[in-house]
Amino acid sequence: MKIWVPSDAVADVLSDLPGVQCDVYSGGRAPDGIERVEVWIPPLVTVPDVPGTLARMTSLRLLQTVTAGVEPYRPHMPEGAVLCNARGVHDAGTAEWAVGAMIAVLREFPGFVDAQRRGEWTYHHTGVLADSTVLIVGYGSIGAALERRLDGFEVEVVRVARGARDGVHPMQALPALLPAADVVVLLVPATPATAGMVDAAFLARMKDGAVLVNAARGGVVDTDALLAELKTGRLRAALDVTAPEPLPEGHPLWTAPGVLITPHVAGSTPASDRRVLRLVRSQLLRHLAGEQLNNIITDAY
Repeated sequence: MKIWVPSDAVADVLSDLPGVQCDVYSGGRAPDGIERVEVWIPPLVTVPDVPGTLARMTSLRLLQTVTAGVEPYRPHMPEGAVLCNARGVHDAGTAEWAVGAMIAVLREFPGFVDAQRRGEWTYHHTGVLADSTVLIVGYGSIGAALERRLDGFEVEVVRVARGARDGVHPMQALPALLPAADVVVLLVPATPATAGMVDAAFLARMKDGAVLVNAARGGVVDTDALLAELKTGRLRAALDVTAPEPLPEGHPLWTAPGVLITPHVAGSTPASDRRVLRLVRSQLLRHLAGEQLNNIITDAY
């Protein structure tokens, strides 16, 4: 069985499986034999020309991503191939980033770092996470991991997901919930339904001084609408993802007031790396044994 893997580490964890040949492909020159590849595990950063690559994979039976998002692959999957995501792999890293980001913005850490570099003692009161309301938009496994990490910070957590369930509001409830939230955390997948959902109307419903935390995908937020709010100082933001991405030099988001930007690193941690290896090995064992795979994508995500 010919498998494309994203790294030597993934190849190593599969090296003892019988009949498995692993070729490393991380986005550079593709190895030979693309038409014989039965399993593809793409790298974290999307390779060039995904549609063209998948069109040539005439033997593909399983595409296992190392990301929770599958939007680069879902529209182009060959007939007969199964698409699985890495649900759960990045929960710890992304949830930890979200907590750190909201604290950094509320406690004004970026401003204090700038003052430190200038050698200035800029004492003043800041915001605080305690006694606030944190609205999690997209309450899945990462949202649950975030809530666990917020336990002890003395906050009220409000949960929103695609559909209502016990303790979780549906998306239709968002307009009524936004005005009470001090922090709004975006964890929704990138789908046609979520593209641009955080528009001018969404942002206008957020309370003065609220913080928008985007750990989802850049396209979920209307960048121009967010910039307009940031420039007034009414809202603040912490962004691990942007539209466009990577954010080009000179883009106005870089210098907008009240925004903390990280380069899509929330899930890029050793914890995620360890979990990727465990998931990939588990999935390949299931595939070889003809067993039901985990995290099969049957809808938009």
